[in-house]
Amino acid sequence: MSSAAPSPVLAEARKVTVDFGVGAGWRLGGRARVLRALDQVSLGVNRGEALGLIGESGSGKSTLGRALLGITRPTRGTVAFNGKDVSAFDAGERKSFRRRSQLVFQDPASALNPRMTVGGSLAEHLRNQEFGSRAEVEGRVRELFALIGMDARMARRFPHELSGGQKQRVVIARAIATDPEFVVADEPVSALDVSVRAQILNLLRGLQERLGLALLFISHDLSVVAHVSQRIAVLYLGKIVEIARRDELFARPLHPYTHALLSAVPIPDPAQEKRRKRIVLQGEVPSPIDRPAGCPLHNRCPRATAICRVEMPPLEGGAEHAVACHHPGLPAT
Repeated sequence: MSSAAPSPVLAEARKVTVDFGVGAGWRLGGRARVLRALDQVSLGVNRGEALGLIGESGSGKSTLGRALLGITRPTRGTVAFNGKDVSAFDAGERKSFRRRSQLVFQDPASALNPRMTVGGSLAEHLRNQEFGSRAEVEGRVRELFALIGMDARMARRFPHELSGGQKQRVVIARAIATDPEFVVADEPVSALDVSVRAQILNLLRGLQERLGLALLFISHDLSVVAHVSQRIAVLYLGKIVEIARRDELFARPLHPYTHALLSAVPIPDPAQEKRRKRIVLQGEVPSPIDRPAGCPLHNRCPRATAICRVEMPPLEGGAEHAVACHHPGLPAT
């Protein structure tokens, strides 16, 4: 009898809520105010896919990425890797999980030890993960420099001797050093000059396809996410409001928040850019400490009605396209 095929989902959040206590006295036992960074988020990253996560600053994107890596512990809900609850891992499973899931940091300058050569940083990471003998580690470092398109002689340089793009290539090399299955790239190009962003995005996309990585690509820039991702999830105030395949999301956006994000993406044709209608949401983003009842967008949404103010819409739809909105539809033309 053949064994069942493995689930296509590799890393998964199951109704994950993450709360942080805030206020001057909460650590000393005082009355804590609660900042809800994520609110019952369910999201799965499939094996070998690139999933984009888009949203404004403060929407909970980085918190979700760190929760999926086991760095941030959910207040409620479950994070699973390969179908098993991460919090239930024993010591051996947790050690394996650390090798199989990695993070690409936003700021490459702060992610590298300034007192070590970049080759030394990669070698130290491999030794910490018990990769192999000294010769195997040295060989792997050379392989990694080839994978990221850098001369192996650059391994002898210190971080301050490299450009921002070169440093980010080294950070990417460290993330893939142990042959992980899952990588979270948290705003990996936001700290770089525009001139080198495309190079790093192409590198990430090429490595994801070549190595078969499950990649969660986090950004506030929808055009950047579209360059790398096959599916895109839209996060607003700790809630997934829409998720679809990339082409489907661009062709048929159904949530008003997604409409506004798409309208902010520049169009290369100046005439078309001049003619199109910009969608600007009025009002302020609610505080995650004092969250409104109902849909989190209702105070800024042009479609909001009475039900939006009292009832949070569920995320509904098929595998190709799901939306959390009482009044979904295409943007008005």
